[in-house]
Amino acid sequence: MTISKGVAQSRRALHKSRIAEGQPFPLGATWDGLGVNFALFSAHATKVELCLFDSEGKQELERIELPEYTNEIWHGYLPDAHPGIVYGYRVYGPYEPDAGHRFNPNKLLLDPYAKQLVGELKWSDRLFGYTLGSPDADLSFDDRDSAPYVPKARVIDPAFTWGRHHRRYVPWEQTIIYEAHAKGLTMRHPEVPEHVRGTFAGLMHPEVIRHIKSLGVTSVELLPVHAFVNDQHLLDKGLNNYWGYNTIGFFAPHPTYLASDNISEFKEMVAHLHDAGLELILDVVYNHTAEGNELGPTLSMRGIDNATYYRLMPDQKRYYINDSGTGNTLDLSHPCVLQMVTDSLRYWATEMQVDGFRFDLATILARHADGYDERHGFLVACRQDPVLSRCKLIAEPWDCGPGGYQVGGFPPGWAEWNDRFRDTARAFWMGEEGKVAELASRLTASGDHFNQRGRRPWSSINFVTAHDGFTLRDVVSYDHKHNEANGEDNNDGSDHNLSWNHGCEGPTEDPEINRLRLRQMCNLLSTLFLSQGTPMLLAGDEFSRTQRGNNNVYCQDNELGWIDWNLDDDGRQLLDFTRYLIRLRQQYPILRRGRFLVGEYNEELGVNDVSWLSPTGEPMTEEQWEDPHSRCLGMLLDGRAQPTGIRRPGDDDTLLLLVNAHHDVVSFHLPEVAGGSHWTCLLDTNRLDLRKGEHHDFASEFLLTGRSVLLLKLEHEKAEPSRSASVGKDNGH
Repeated sequence: MTISKGVAQSRRALHKSRIAEGQPFPLGATWDGLGVNFALFSAHATKVELCLFDSEGKQELERIELPEYTNEIWHGYLPDAHPGIVYGYRVYGPYEPDAGHRFNPNKLLLDPYAKQLVGELKWSDRLFGYTLGSPDADLSFDDRDSAPYVPKARVIDPAFTWGRHHRRYVPWEQTIIYEAHAKGLTMRHPEVPEHVRGTFAGLMHPEVIRHIKSLGVTSVELLPVHAFVNDQHLLDKGLNNYWGYNTIGFFAPHPTYLASDNISEFKEMVAHLHDAGLELILDVVYNHTAEGNELGPTLSMRGIDNATYYRLMPDQKRYYINDSGTGNTLDLSHPCVLQMVTDSLRYWATEMQVDGFRFDLATILARHADGYDERHGFLVACRQDPVLSRCKLIAEPWDCGPGGYQVGGFPPGWAEWNDRFRDTARAFWMGEEGKVAELASRLTASGDHFNQRGRRPWSSINFVTAHDGFTLRDVVSYDHKHNEANGEDNNDGSDHNLSWNHGCEGPTEDPEINRLRLRQMCNLLSTLFLSQGTPMLLAGDEFSRTQRGNNNVYCQDNELGWIDWNLDDDGRQLLDFTRYLIRLRQQYPILRRGRFLVGEYNEELGVNDVSWLSPTGEPMTEEQWEDPHSRCLGMLLDGRAQPTGIRRPGDDDTLLLLVNAHHDVVSFHLPEVAGGSHWTCLLDTNRLDLRKGEHHDFASEFLLTGRSVLLLKLEHEKAEPSRSASVGKDNGH
C-alpha cells in the first residue's frame, strides 16, 4: 500500500534533523531537565516519525524521524524540548491485515506511555486505517490524515512535593472498601463548587472526604480513571461511556476529570485522601483497549504494532481473539506488552502514590492460548515485583473466555471479588429455599473457595452490590431491570438480579412495604459487615440511592448515574445505621479474624472457634443443614478461641449472630451461659434505634422477628474489660 501524497511531501520537506540518538529506555517521553527522550516499542515497524504540535494539539508543526532502533525500541532525544510539548507518532510498516499488520502512517498515533492527553477523540471516517464502506472492508486502505480528530500526548514535569502524604498501608484485616465513580460521586454534591464537580478536585473537597471518613471505611476504590474513549454508537444516542471501561491511555488520567488541566491535581487528591487516613485503589482495565476489533479505529497500538499488542486468531491473523467481549484482547504473554502493563502499575503506585488496584476481567491477564494459568507471567511479575507486591491486588476473577470463571483460583497474595457472596446473601434474604448452608460458608469468608495455600479470609472481597447491577435500594424495590434509557430495548444488563420488590415494582407510598424494604437493606448490609472477609460498600448505598431500576448505567453520565445527596427519611436512617454497623465491625476484632473459622473444637480450651446453632439453641444437624425450608441460623463466635495453631486462650468478646429470613417470628433459644453472665443485644434490624443507649438483656428464649438480623454480646459480671471492648468509647450500647 502507498502512503498519501501529503505525507510524502511532508517527508521531503523535513529539514536536517536536530534530534540525537537518545536511549531506548525508559519508554515514553521523559524530560531530564535538559531535553526530552522519546522511546517507542515496535517490533515490526520500518520507520517512526515523531510529530510535534502546538500547545492545543490542533496544528502539526514538525515531523522528526526517530534516528535509532535498539532492541525493538525506536528512540531519539530532543535537546531543546521541555514539558508542555504536544506530540504523536506516525509509524511505517506493512499494511497486511491477513498477516496481522495494520501500519498506516496517515493515522496519527497516541503514545501508549503518554502521561497526559490533549484534546478529545472526534469520531470521523479518517480514524480508520481502512476505507469505511469499501467492499474490501478492513483489507482496503485509507490515506487521509487523522491528526485533527485524535487526542495527542503532552510531555509532563513529574515533580510534586508529597511531604508526609505518601502511600498508606491499611492491614487487610481492617480494610473496608468504598467503591465510587470519580465523577458521579460529586456531580450532585451541594457543598462541592460547581466548577470542580465531577473532577479530582471535587473528590478532594473537605465535605466529600468528611462523609467518606465518617462512614468508617478505610479505602476508596475508584472506577476507571485512565484515559478512555466515548463509543460512537453511544454518542449517536446522546449517551456517554460513563463507567470508562474503554481505555486508550494506561498512564494518563482521563482529561475531563481534571479541573485544572494539570495532572498534579490527581496527586493533590491522593495527598488529601492519605492525610485523612484513606487508601486509594484504582479499577484498571488492561484486558482490552478502545480500538475494538478488525473494524475498529486506528488510534494507538493497532498502528504501532498490531501483531504484538493484541491476541490474534492463530490461523486467521486478520481477526482478534475477543475474550473481553469488547472486540480485542491485549496479549500479556508478549514480554513488551507485559512490560507496558507493569510499567503502568508501577507508575501509578510510585509517581501517583496509589495504594492498590482492582483488575477488570483479570482472568484475561493470566490466560495463555491454552487457558488460564496461575503461573502466567503477569501474576508472577506482580508477586515478585518489590513495588507491586506491596500494593493491594484485587482480581475480578472472571471473563467471557474459555475457563473464564476463576473465583478462588488466583494465587496467594491476591484478593478476589466474590460474587458468590452477593448471590447467596441476596437469595437468602429474598426467601429462596436451601440457602442456609451456603450462607454459613459466605459468613466465614467462603473458605470453600479461599481456605487453601495459606490464603487468608481477606482474600474474599464480599459485596452485595457493585457498580455493575442494581443499587441496594433497587435490589429491594424491583423484580426486573428497567434499562430502557440505555436505548437497547431493555436487552442489556443481567436478568439474574436476585432481587425482590416486596409487593410493588419501584417507588411506593405503602408504609408497610417501605418499612420492610428498609429492614431488608439493613439485613443485607448487616450480612456484609458482620461476615469474615473484606467488605466492599457501593457508594450511595449507605443512604438508599436509587438508579430507578437500571442495572447497567454504564452509559448514563447524568442524574441517573450520579449520586443524589438529597436524603429522605429512610436514607438518613440507613446512613446512621451503616455508620453504626461499620463501627461495630471496627470495634470487635472477632468479626474480622486473620484466619479462617472452621468450626474446630479445641480440646485444651474446650471451645469451638465458630458454632452453628439451630433455633433450638443446639448445634445444627445434618438434616437441618439440608432442610430446604430452613431460613434461620445462629453463628456463635467464641472469644476464648484462637485461630488454628495457637494454644493460649483468646481474649476477644463472644458474639452471637442470629439471622432469620423467614417471614414470621421464630422462637430462638439462646445458648446457656455461666452464672452471672447474660446476653446483650448490640444490633437489631427490626429496631434501628436500639443503639441509642439502651441495654437489652435476654432470657434463654427470644422471639426473633421475621426477616431480621440480631447481634448479641456475652456480658460477664465483674469481668475485666476485654481488649476489644477498649477500642473505642462508643461500644454500641
